[in-house]
Amino acid sequence: MPSISDALRIQVTDRAIGLCEYCQTAQIIVVDMEVDHIIPQSVGGTTTLDSLCLACRGCNSFKQDFQIGVDPISKQEVALFNPRVQTWGEHLAWNETGTLILGLTATGRATIERLRMNPEGVVAARRVWVQAGWHPPHSGQFPSIG
Repeated sequence: MPSISDALRIQVTDRAIGLCEYCQTAQIIVVDMEVDHIIPQSVGGTTTLDSLCLACRGCNSFKQDFQIGVDPISKQEVALFNPRVQTWGEHLAWNETGTLILGLTATGRATIERLRMNPEGVVAARRVWVQAGWHPPHSGQFPSIG
């Protein structure tokens, strides 16, 4: 397995503007960011910029080598969100308080479930981050719905 070079790690981080590409937590809040192979190396994923994303330790640890999850509404298996080919705001959104990630599609809902994106402790931390003005991202590309 090829390791991820420092130069490639910087490119992945810069492209993601320091945000976990799954839950959108900022690197400034969560120091432990990792580079995720969207398609795991164990099934042929490559170590190239187009196949990598920035992920917080929580999302990456629950994603592991999974590529599919179960939509809690339809109970169907669907592909997990892929930040290289899908847009976050088409599948996921913030609730009106910016503390819960909501699934807009089967892919979004399955990703939230598989990656456990809304655990109680993280939601509580997001409340503090929102009060401090650190969260959610305000770039306009991450919509909220209420």
